[in-house]
Amino acid sequence: MPFSLPNRFISKIEEVLNDWKLIGVSSGRPLEKGVFTTGTWEEKSDEISFADFKFSVTHHYLVQELSDKDGKEELGEDALPLPMQDLLCMNNDFPPRAHCLVRWYGLREFVVIAPAANNDAVVSESKCNLLLSSISIALGNTGCQVPLFVQIHQKWRRMYVGECQGPGVRTDFEMVHLRKVPSQYTHLSGLLDIFKTKIGCPLTPLPPVSMAIRLTYVLQDWQQYFWPQQPPDIDALVGGEVGGLEFGKLPFGACEDPISELHLATTWPHLAEGIIVDNDVYSDLDPLQAPQWSVRVRKADNPQCLLGDFLTEFFKLCRRKESTDEILGRPAFEEEGREVADITHALSKLTEPAPVPIPKLSVTNMVHSAKKKIRKHRGVDESPLNNDVLNTILLFLFPDAADKLADGFENRASTSAGNNPPPENEDYNLFSQFKSAPSDSLTYKLALCLCMINFYHGGVKGVAHLWQEFVLEMRYRWENNYLIPGLANGSPDLRCCLLHQKLQMLNCCIERKKARDEGKRGSVSDRSPGGASGDGAKGGDHSGDNPDKEKEFGKSWESWSDSEEEYFECLSDTEDLKGNGQENGKKGAKEGSKEAVNLKPEGRLHPHGKLMLLHPGEPLYVPITQEPAPMTEDLLEEQSEVLAKLGTSAEGAHLRARMQSACLLSDMESFKAANPGCCLEDFVRWYSPRDYIEEEVVDEKGNKVIKGELSARMKIPSNMWVEAWETAKPVPARRQKRLFDDTREAEKVLHYLAVQKPADLARHLLPCIIHAAVLKVKDEEALEDISSVKKIIKQIISHSSKVLRFPSPEDKKLEEIIAQIMSVEAIIARARSLKAKFGVEKCENEEEKEDLQRFVNSLLEQPEVSVVGAGRGPAGSIIHKLFVNAQRLTESPDEVPAVPPLEEELRRSGSQEERRQGVQSEFPPPTGREVILRTSVPRPAPYSKALPQRMYSVLTREDFRLAGAFSADTTFF
Repeated sequence: MPFSLPNRFISKIEEVLNDWKLIGVSSGRPLEKGVFTTGTWEEKSDEISFADFKFSVTHHYLVQELSDKDGKEELGEDALPLPMQDLLCMNNDFPPRAHCLVRWYGLREFVVIAPAANNDAVVSESKCNLLLSSISIALGNTGCQVPLFVQIHQKWRRMYVGECQGPGVRTDFEMVHLRKVPSQYTHLSGLLDIFKTKIGCPLTPLPPVSMAIRLTYVLQDWQQYFWPQQPPDIDALVGGEVGGLEFGKLPFGACEDPISELHLATTWPHLAEGIIVDNDVYSDLDPLQAPQWSVRVRKADNPQCLLGDFLTEFFKLCRRKESTDEILGRPAFEEEGREVADITHALSKLTEPAPVPIPKLSVTNMVHSAKKKIRKHRGVDESPLNNDVLNTILLFLFPDAADKLADGFENRASTSAGNNPPPENEDYNLFSQFKSAPSDSLTYKLALCLCMINFYHGGVKGVAHLWQEFVLEMRYRWENNYLIPGLANGSPDLRCCLLHQKLQMLNCCIERKKARDEGKRGSVSDRSPGGASGDGAKGGDHSGDNPDKEKEFGKSWESWSDSEEEYFECLSDTEDLKGNGQENGKKGAKEGSKEAVNLKPEGRLHPHGKLMLLHPGEPLYVPITQEPAPMTEDLLEEQSEVLAKLGTSAEGAHLRARMQSACLLSDMESFKAANPGCCLEDFVRWYSPRDYIEEEVVDEKGNKVIKGELSARMKIPSNMWVEAWETAKPVPARRQKRLFDDTREAEKVLHYLAVQKPADLARHLLPCIIHAAVLKVKDEEALEDISSVKKIIKQIISHSSKVLRFPSPEDKKLEEIIAQIMSVEAIIARARSLKAKFGVEKCENEEEKEDLQRFVNSLLEQPEVSVVGAGRGPAGSIIHKLFVNAQRLTESPDEVPAVPPLEEELRRSGSQEERRQGVQSEFPPPTGREVILRTSVPRPAPYSKALPQRMYSVLTREDFRLAGAFSADTTFF
């Protein structure tokens, strides 16, 4: 290799260190206890090349606030570099979550140079030495005091060598990694020997060595604790209860134990050499006597959870391509298909004689008729949904169908459309954030049923079958004037999903048709008018004049019969209307007042407070008006697109104005019919009071009088209001052409429902399922009270609100939401598993119960939890019993004996290990042994500066590792 290459490589290292401002003296305060776990670790990376071999350079560091005072106190001629001071710090031994170099050396800051590609490795000794000498030169040139490591060998081995330099001092970081451990290094005395030999201190006696020891025990055998979650009993679905699953609600919980292992770490943090005996014959390291216990749990990888499975399977529906007909087979529903497609068949029903009253709404009749057609083509046993299951679901969705008496149904139908005010709480109103549907609505229940059918009863075929039955039920209700239960009254709620809006639209159509049919039977005078939600805005500006303004526009035109089917009592009235109405709008005010005598007022609701007509001087009457046509969001979008396409030309603008003023024209005609002889100013005073400006003026006699006139916008030539007023005829609402054609709109909705594929249906209802899942996890969390879960649920709600608000959200974002819900379910399942294992509910002492509950919650939220009182505390006693029970199971002759983790590896004959662990018979041999040895000695000569020396050892079944940091004086040697 050319000589210039290392120089170029060294200069690149120096450049990176300069960029990151790591040159010069390092300073900082002493490390506080536990800061490696609670503090924030950050890293920054860069890339450099050695010839054509790429390395990544990464700076790992603990974020710390550094004041000027802290820095200056540390600076002195004899001050050791900060990393060397950290080697001796005992406050952060065995951190539960940190980079391996932090655990091995206790460093707060270091730089690692590693091969950039995962499969690259520096294996040859010459290359390792070349890299080490390069970093040594770079550290010397820059004066950097941050330790620099090079990763060698394959990455999985985690082998690092490195160096740290200070003024006149240097620390070498060395490592040994073995598969097989030499027997003399399995105990403390052997490790002390190797440590002292490596230091090679010339002093006698040797300064004392400080020790920290940790033994880790793993509990895997939970056989004595059965996992409490039972899978749902699917066969019991029809009965209403499914194991832990109530019909119409989502299931919850893990089907397997979500906690796989418990790791107990017993620690002796500060031991002086000679206090503890631990050799190949005898050991004082009894876990019950350890001053510190800490526990961590290992979670099962992706435990199977019911709610998560439900959501995942339902989401898979969204990706299906087949139509309902393709799934079920077209012949199965060909008759119904023709019925849906043939609108003339539906229209002909309006001209047929009134049907014989049906004694009850029979969902089952509809089901059986559909079943016959299915059986005809498929055979009896091929129907995707069991008949009992289908009936149960349909009665759950349509509870009014269970009423046997016609009167009973009439009463039920009138109240089933959601007249009760919705509960005003945060959970209920989630539907507006998620754009789903209220949790007591038919749409929400339908989503839950389809989710359950998809998971338990035939998957996509079952979904398609139930949807076909649902569409049949919707048509049946439309044709027989039965309101759909579980839907709020009024226009479609645009805060809900489109499917819910469509069902509300169908309900509006049924309501109008029902009112019209009742009107035909002569019950007009007996009915009290329904609410007119659309007219509530009219005249709202002068509600102060009339406190009953809300009621004023409450008269719905639904209670009036359609003009095409009404028989008028007096034909002369109609002739008068035809004769006078066309001219009335064009005549002046005086002429209009004369004609008022000959025009009979019609369609009055009641007088409007104190307002009088300007010219005839008679009371102004509020007319009965038509409600504006209810609209779903897709119709509104369609309408806005049509209006936008008309362009900006004069003709287009005029046509757009005409289309938008249909409702205004209808109200003007109603107003003219109710107030003969009125003028535009009268209409404006009622309809838009802000456009009629009144002011006090002094007349010729000196009296103050109120004079009114139309606003400036009403006086613009070719004003839409003026044009509409001139073309409006005095026609009461009951004789006008309907603004809302319920027959046409109902057929459109029914056709829309019929052509929905299962995938479309799943897309529509997924917000409802996510809504239900969030409510479910909130309810389950309330029983456990886990603070971290509360935060995650808030994040899920926030995230879902942003994603579901827009149409066609991305699959990736939906998957993220489902993953978050699944993670919450797993956390709650883990909490319940730990509560069962630690007997939290069985604990009778209230104080101990609270301590155990806190301990369990900490295990979920923290990587490692200290056990108060170690082996003698309440939690410690339970852990001890768990290990004792597990050992008994292992030693039982009926059981297959488990192989202890270290037993096979560490001993050739069992006698020595048994003698050493004799005290610990209640515990298995430790899975891991960690030892940290520290001292401060002069090296390499007796007169050298006393410097920190440290060696970390870890022994597990898989491997044995020694990580040493040995410091030497480079001035006096």
